Amino acid sequence: MSMSIRVSDEEYQIAKKVSIIEHRSIQGQFEFWAKLGRCALDNPDLPIEMIKEILATDWKDCSDVTPFTFEQK
Repeated sequence: MSMSIRVSDEEYQIAKKVSIIEHRSIQGQFEFWAKLGRCALDNPDLPIEMIKEILATDWKDCSDVTPFTFEQK
């Protein structure tokens, strides 16, 4: 299902620039940001870079994945 949403002109222009750099459509860029934000909120102990890498790999088989353990310094 697809639907239209309203975003500010400023956010649209940022997404447009970033989508070119990251080789995504503008819609794909907004979807990526939404997934990234949702994952970050669901997993507050994970570093954002780790979440970005996980989303970029698009893992299908997680049988050999080791859970992340947050260690405070």
